Amino acid sequence: MTAFDPSTASAEEGFDTSAQTKEGLAALTLGAVGVVYGDIGTSPIYAMRESLRVVAADGLERSQVIGVVSMLIWALVIIVTLKYVLVLLRADNHGEGGILALYTLVREAMGARSLWVLGLAIAGASLFFGDAIITPAISVLSAVEGTELITPSLSTYVLPITLAILVGLFLVQRHGTAAVSTAFGPITAVWFIVLAGLGLRAIAAEPTILVALDPRRAVLFLVHERALSFVVLGAIFLAVTGAEALYADLGHFGKAPIRIAWLALVFPALIANYLGQGALVMAHPQAVEDPFFLLVPHALLPWLVALATLATIIASQAVITGAYSMTRSAIQLGFLPRLTIRHTSEAQSGQIYIGVLNWLLFVGVVMLVLSFRSSSALASAYGIAVTGTMIVTTVLTIVLARRSWGRPHWQIVLLASPLVLLELAFLASNLLKLPDGGYVPVTLAVILALLMAAWWRGVQRVKRREGQAKVDLESFAHSIAEDPRVERISGTAFFLTSDASAVPLALLHNLKHNHVLHEQNVLITIETMRIPQVRSEDRVEFLPIDENFSRLKVRFGFMETPNLSRAISLARRSGLRFDVMSSTFFLGRRKVVASKGGIERVFDRLFIGMGKFAADPSDYYHLPRDRVVELGTRISL
Repeated sequence: MTAFDPSTASAEEGFDTSAQTKEGLAALTLGAVGVVYGDIGTSPIYAMRESLRVVAADGLERSQVIGVVSMLIWALVIIVTLKYVLVLLRADNHGEGGILALYTLVREAMGARSLWVLGLAIAGASLFFGDAIITPAISVLSAVEGTELITPSLSTYVLPITLAILVGLFLVQRHGTAAVSTAFGPITAVWFIVLAGLGLRAIAAEPTILVALDPRRAVLFLVHERALSFVVLGAIFLAVTGAEALYADLGHFGKAPIRIAWLALVFPALIANYLGQGALVMAHPQAVEDPFFLLVPHALLPWLVALATLATIIASQAVITGAYSMTRSAIQLGFLPRLTIRHTSEAQSGQIYIGVLNWLLFVGVVMLVLSFRSSSALASAYGIAVTGTMIVTTVLTIVLARRSWGRPHWQIVLLASPLVLLELAFLASNLLKLPDGGYVPVTLAVILALLMAAWWRGVQRVKRREGQAKVDLESFAHSIAEDPRVERISGTAFFLTSDASAVPLALLHNLKHNHVLHEQNVLITIETMRIPQVRSEDRVEFLPIDENFSRLKVRFGFMETPNLSRAISLARRSGLRFDVMSSTFFLGRRKVVASKGGIERVFDRLFIGMGKFAADPSDYYHLPRDRVVELGTRISL
């Protein structure tokens, strides 16, 4: 059999180059507008309002409005356009993006495991979840708050309406969103067109705001305002909080549709709207209280609130879907225990549902809404997690540029230094929010990072313990072949093992207690590749040892949900002969116990506790439950 070459692997599913040809660039671009840019597209509802409120505390001058708008625009230019659209989209792992895809690229480029790179990956993934729990809360709440401008008497209904929308949003997840996701693109495209139209209308009334396009206005604001500008940076950052989704959704749409959507529609619409909000405040300073919704005449306000609510629901859905995908990747890379993953669409691999995560997110989002009660209060908790994730991606990209792309040091320093300094400034400014709510995503991220570190450490220690007690498979097969005490029974026994060179403990226990051996024994090892998906022709590799023993290597990408039943069927092409009705799957059920004291015992306890939430292997690997036998073993950490 031809050896597997990761460099030739491509996605079986998802939107790759061939998919772009089939579905059409225009359709994918429209889809990217709805999914990729939903989060960043709803930022105008609150980003300008929060930025100007910081400045307006001591009165608001026209030059300050221009400075704030200029900073918003150039934050979009530097962070989103330059970093993500032009540079980071190049760092694709066989078509897939996101912090964990970037980690696997760096890991592969370095050629060896690096604990600090591993730590960055865990930190980035943890911070992503910290952001995912805030985005639905602040997005939906900020849109519904527009009803207060329609009539103040509706203010008492803001929280109930917000909670009702969130309950409905999380309830529908288990049914999948494939049926309604086709409307995401058109609705969000209309949203961006409305953003641009409202902005241009206000600009026409106050064209002086166009000077904010000059980056020197942003620099002057930073120089003249000093301490105030540092505080404003934390609010300015709200305008770019959806940038990570741009990179994370690379595998669903591809580089070209994401870039076209940004440059042709999203970026111009955002600039026009921020300029328009600035123009409105310059003409009517009292509009600083809510410059977005006050862009429209009062008669049209209900329509804008309705459209904004739809846009924020879509943005929240994109974040929830991203959290599912991130969790699946973390499981495959060994950062989290196996969780039950259910596919909700036969056509789209990204349409999955993870029940435990869904309801944990729901509880967290509802608690945030009830605790903070307004989008302005929630803005204090928003930004720290995203800034941290952005810094992690920047550092990993720098390593990748040097190790894989071969860029010289001087070029990396020249290009990366301004970006690192800007993101560190954003982080420092956002850290001022810690006492006012910023502690929420930070605390959540720290807890998740500890859990992921504990799980990864536990998995490595279990592998090491099993390796110390291993029995060489080929020597065992040779010795057992001539042993008359062992009774042979018909059929095929499949043993799942992490070490293809050793005899599985389940096989040894079966032989010790039942004194029988199947005529055919197949050792299955599952390998998670550092690519998103594995082609069907590269899925399995069958390696016979003798007439009784053989190895079957099954490969899955880190974005895939393992399906062993389907993969084993592919092995028939390579020479594996078996009858499903006379086959048995043997699984080793480990009982892990802690053995050390101090901080190590704490990590051991966390690992053991998390293991109790792991999905049943039969369900996770899609094995026929009526043909599975589990044999237990005790392992001391």
